[in-house]
Amino acid sequence: MADAGLKKRQRGPFASLVACKRRAHGLDWASLPSDMANVIAERLLVEDVVDYMAFRAVCAPWRASTGSPRDPTLRDVRFRPRGWVALCDGDGVRPADACQVSLFHTSTTRRLGVRLPELDGHRIIGFTDGLLILLNKSTTAVRVLHPLTRLFLDLPPLAAIFQHLVKHTWSRAWMDAAVCWAYTSIAVVAWFPNVPVVVYAEPMHARWFVIHQNLPLAAALPFQGKLFGVRRGTWQIVQVHPRHLQYPVVACTPNNFGQPLMCKYYLADFGERMLLTVQHHTIDQCLEGWQPVAFAFFLVDVHQRELVPVDSLGDRTVFLGKDRCLCVSAKDLPSVSGNSVYFSLPTTDPVVMHSLSKRTFERTSTFCLIHDFKKRIRPSVRPFTLADHLLSYCHHVQW
Repeated sequence: MADAGLKKRQRGPFASLVACKRRAHGLDWASLPSDMANVIAERLLVEDVVDYMAFRAVCAPWRASTGSPRDPTLRDVRFRPRGWVALCDGDGVRPADACQVSLFHTSTTRRLGVRLPELDGHRIIGFTDGLLILLNKSTTAVRVLHPLTRLFLDLPPLAAIFQHLVKHTWSRAWMDAAVCWAYTSIAVVAWFPNVPVVVYAEPMHARWFVIHQNLPLAAALPFQGKLFGVRRGTWQIVQVHPRHLQYPVVACTPNNFGQPLMCKYYLADFGERMLLTVQHHTIDQCLEGWQPVAFAFFLVDVHQRELVPVDSLGDRTVFLGKDRCLCVSAKDLPSVSGNSVYFSLPTTDPVVMHSLSKRTFERTSTFCLIHDFKKRIRPSVRPFTLADHLLSYCHHVQW
């Protein structure tokens, strides 16, 4: 996946369908019955909103018989670019600074270069269902942006939260955020490293509200409109949002991996189920060769409030990051190994692949510093594989 290819603005996603209409040799596709057009559109929408938008772009009658994806509330999950992830191109330029994002669909491998002037003056602080969560670098106001329709919702500034509760500059710089469900529109929940504060706001709010002041999160996941997290220093998985007088404990991880502070916890959407990954140092003596860490996997049953151990990921692959995790199917991405975990080791290996089938660890990339501490930025000389790009999506520092 070449850097130049990601930076070029590609043809619109609607071009192929429009071309098919022109090659119809006189067939009047515009006269397709509206109910049939709507059935086709709904099936496309289940797969990908881009195909749905392309279908509507073919002609006016097809547009008239289908609902507009321009949902001003951003609340309808069907119209969000689910399955699309944003990629860093590896040239040392932040996507927000370039005002352009390269989107990649993890099932169809389609790529779109989207020019977004709305990114100017903002910093990307989170992703949910393909929506971008931005922080205005001057006013600290938060914005949620749909990268395909370019609709956005503005939320109040975080200045008061920064001034009174999150005074540490590093915690402000590495804050994270997620989009959750709200009654009339959406809610944005934000949390900070090293500061046990969780806040939320909705577009019509005049300010941010504190949900928790004593809830340090070791991991978090927006899931089915709610936000779940692992409480740092404990084995507890809790529901963070919607707000409760006391956050309910969803489940507790087994305590046979050593002290909680010596483990790393990751939450991922595992095919509409929640997957908990525990990275620990209890090395399996049956493994051979280089063994930096060990992993344990559990499906989290939110309703039954229990954990179900998982021995195999099947054809799926999990990318583990400090800020977010990503689960993809190796059937859709042949260059990615199935039943495997991709992760990074700080200061040593940027990408490590652990095969659960072969019970091996493999270094797949070497470090290349982007900053040389003399000039601000220099081009990266490291070739980027697809696994590199997907793991970069999971790490906040890349953005």
